[in-house]
Amino acid sequence: MDISFKPEDEAFRSEVREFLASVPPHLKGSTRGELGKEGQLEWHRMLFEKGWVAPGWPEEHGGTGWTITQKYIWQEECAEAEVPIVLPFGVTMVAPVIYTFGDDEQKAKYLPRILSGEDWWCQGYSEPGAGSDLASLRTKAELSEDGKHYIVNGQKTWTTLAQYADWIFCLVRTNPDAPKRQQGISFLLIDMKTPGIEVKPIITIGGHHEVNDVFFTDVKVPVENRIGEENQGWTYAKVLLGHERTGIAGVARSKKAIERLKEIMDQELQDGEPLSADPEFQKKIAELEIDLTALEFTELRTLAAESAGHNPGPESSVLKIKGTEIQQRLTELTLEAVGYYGYPFLSDEQLEGWNESPIGPDYALGSAPTYFNMRKTSIYGGSNEIQRNIIAKMILGL
Repeated sequence: MDISFKPEDEAFRSEVREFLASVPPHLKGSTRGELGKEGQLEWHRMLFEKGWVAPGWPEEHGGTGWTITQKYIWQEECAEAEVPIVLPFGVTMVAPVIYTFGDDEQKAKYLPRILSGEDWWCQGYSEPGAGSDLASLRTKAELSEDGKHYIVNGQKTWTTLAQYADWIFCLVRTNPDAPKRQQGISFLLIDMKTPGIEVKPIITIGGHHEVNDVFFTDVKVPVENRIGEENQGWTYAKVLLGHERTGIAGVARSKKAIERLKEIMDQELQDGEPLSADPEFQKKIAELEIDLTALEFTELRTLAAESAGHNPGPESSVLKIKGTEIQQRLTELTLEAVGYYGYPFLSDEQLEGWNESPIGPDYALGSAPTYFNMRKTSIYGGSNEIQRNIIAKMILGL
């Protein structure tokens, strides 16, 4: 694996930096929840116009054709510039399933609108009682008498940004009598404007409306909205989850977060000395950086395999586990570093009409809600306990 920077790579880095310097300040340094729908779409359109919205796609469908090194440079520079992450549900998750397993009509219908940002997608996987054990899902899709539609009934939960979505991709049970649970599942694309769909908000511990419950009551979905064969959806779902887990690792952004934490350490005092002089805190940072470096090379190996045409394998589970653990440790150390200034925080609703100045330095603002929000990372995308089972089976052969 050669990741050395050649002259053409450095020229590409300069081009990336020039582009990122043109990004408006209001799009930088915000999470997807803080940006809202319009901010996310503005960023997506900028990338679409540049032709850089889908680095991982094949060129024939609108991908960039970048090398592994260029993808690595792009991730690093985006993290350094603190620009938003492109919402993964359309570009990174459902699109690879469509261009890999969909028919020509489906590719022509969905891919251009995902690429342009015309369609906002959300993910209909988890259900009450079917989170880590996703194959136990109970949302059912029954074929209509004329064989033209599925009638979908059930509930999906923790559906991120479903309040904005135009479409949802869902795993549904089409054969409740299949000998194995995974064999009776199909992969459907559902228009969120279809009658019978209801979205209800879930307010997170950080006080934000980011996730939702989605209810389906006699929702009619055309059969042509099914990807691939009936009852084979689990096969397609595993490919999607591999792409999702690889993306969750967030190596470049964790590197940037460590830089920011070191800056905080230089400013925060402990017994009159900068926190950066505390050997115990230094040890915690050093251990974190070592783990992150190891994770970075694992990510590069995975990117190299993808560049060679392979789908993410069980290595994506390693990325997911270590990436989320590092993210959680980072937010925990940041909260520890800012001390008492990290405790008071206000939800979006509480901030309305609030005229007082925030307590403490600017870098402390948001550290508590970010810490609380990041508790979820070891659960979503398949809990880390389940990922360890995958590693034990697929890599270690246990």
